[in-house]
Amino acid sequence: MTETITIEVLHVVAPADLDDADLQPTLRDLADSRHVVVGRRGGRQSWLDRVRAFLARDPLDAVTVVIDEPAGEGAELTLRVDETKIAGVYVAAGVEASD
Repeated sequence: MTETITIEVLHVVAPADLDDADLQPTLRDLADSRHVVVGRRGGRQSWLDRVRAFLARDPLDAVTVVIDEPAGEGAELTLRVDETKIAGVYVAAGVEASD
């Protein structure tokens, strides 16, 4: 099932670094020669939202997305994604917007 999510990129593993990264074998096989992006669902937070989340002990909603194009840490991406058999891991079907 395809859905659209917006994430703030927290960490990126380039294809050349997949073997050095501590990834599950299933995720490594899924990524193959693509980028693995770990991001916070919902996009960027304001500093006030970050303080509020810290005080309320509201956990980060992190997702992992396998994408074809590189993304920089701190970027906000809106992606069409397909779920995988691995919980919290998606494969990008397309990038709708990025900055």
